[in-house]
Amino acid sequence: MSNPAAELQAKIRSTIPLSDAMQFEIVGLDDNSIHVHAPLSPNVNIHGTGFAGSIYSLAVLAGWAMCMHILTTESLDGDLVVGKAEIKYRSAVTGDIDCRCVIDEAVRQSFIERIASSGKAKVELEVVVGGEASAVLSGTYFVS
Repeated sequence: MSNPAAELQAKIRSTIPLSDAMQFEIVGLDDNSIHVHAPLSPNVNIHGTGFAGSIYSLAVLAGWAMCMHILTTESLDGDLVVGKAEIKYRSAVTGDIDCRCVIDEAVRQSFIERIASSGKAKVELEVVVGGEASAVLSGTYFVS
């Protein structure tokens, strides 16, 4: 029996070395959402809180992984890239880093239909870091 979260995590950690160093882990995955996690210890800054670069990288990866999961489950092909990503830091991350991304079903279906019909599409996703929204990333992901 396949485990899509484990397979996607293995693909990311084997092809993006930084994700392995950060100890990137997919802890929840379904058609419309993803939850990724990384321990604080390899992602800490001089203040003992989450390093901004790690927070950003994990959030970007969460959105990218959500898109890759959609491509995989829908048997769609294409090169997936991050076109633009902006993060707003609201408060320090004092524990392990958790990122959550939810895609609206109508947005998901439109993304799928555009890829299927033209081979190209973009989708804008929001990734929330921490239970109290310590940071929020707005990302635009492209498939071509």
